[in-house]
Amino acid sequence: MKKLVSLAVLTALVAGCADLSQTGGSDYGSDGIGEETLATEAKTTPAPVNDDSYLLAAAPRYYVGNAYKVEDTQYIPAEDWTYNQVGMAGIIPTELNGTKTSNGETYNMNQMLGTSKTLPLPTIAKVTNLENGESVVVRINNRGPFVNTRIIDLSAAAAEKIGITNQSKVQVQIMPEQTMLVKTATVGKTAMVPATETVAKQQVVAEPVKTSEPAPASAPAPVASGDYSVQVAAFYAEDSANTLLQKMRNYGDAIIVKEGDMYKVRIVNLDAAGARRVIDALRNGEGMAPGLLKNGRWINADSI
Repeated sequence: MKKLVSLAVLTALVAGCADLSQTGGSDYGSDGIGEETLATEAKTTPAPVNDDSYLLAAAPRYYVGNAYKVEDTQYIPAEDWTYNQVGMAGIIPTELNGTKTSNGETYNMNQMLGTSKTLPLPTIAKVTNLENGESVVVRINNRGPFVNTRIIDLSAAAAEKIGITNQSKVQVQIMPEQTMLVKTATVGKTAMVPATETVAKQQVVAEPVKTSEPAPASAPAPVASGDYSVQVAAFYAEDSANTLLQKMRNYGDAIIVKEGDMYKVRIVNLDAAGARRVIDALRNGEGMAPGLLKNGRWINADSI
């Protein structure tokens, strides 16, 4: 297994949040879906952070949630692979250290964490302090802040990393590649990429390693050309990618694309309807969490 790439690339940020059984009296916590009462779990003091492997670790659950209201304001959680917003950021109170977040993790103020009203939990995002240009990579693992003047709150460690002492104007950008790795490890339970390894590069030029052979006669005939590609999984081991490739040929025009050190299994040349069918089949039949690209750019898998 490759050694974990330094997360100087993924620096600070992420604000975990409190465990609340209702949304009324705090800026953080449950989004009111009623699936569980987070406050029933005892508060524990997290251990000091010695490494950054938690950023890409599998979570207790991958949580999107349904639309919900807090003080008459409606929020609609959704996967958004193009999320890029500018707004104010604050700091999560230190007294929330050790409480449970909305996706079942334990908030640790010494980790690079953050909150979001609508992004899936966990999401990996880059946060840049627009007042000094400093950036940090955080794991978003809790709902909030339920204050319309702020788009994110950060853990004490993440805020300190980029020079926030109270509130600052920031840019929050989702990191789709890293987020999908965490989602796959959590939902698919296929551990396609070890949780302790980090992708160091984004937006690299794809270099096809292998082209697919014709799909079996029983498989759906792939569209001759299309704008959409479904990414099934990513591996550091080429042999593992080749093994999955054989199975994915049952779903269409499957290939392996090499980006950096990674081998990515994709089903390509799909139109919108074909991509939708493949995504649904992989989710329902294989228990996977595929991603979707259009003309090489990440988009929300549920947008088609």
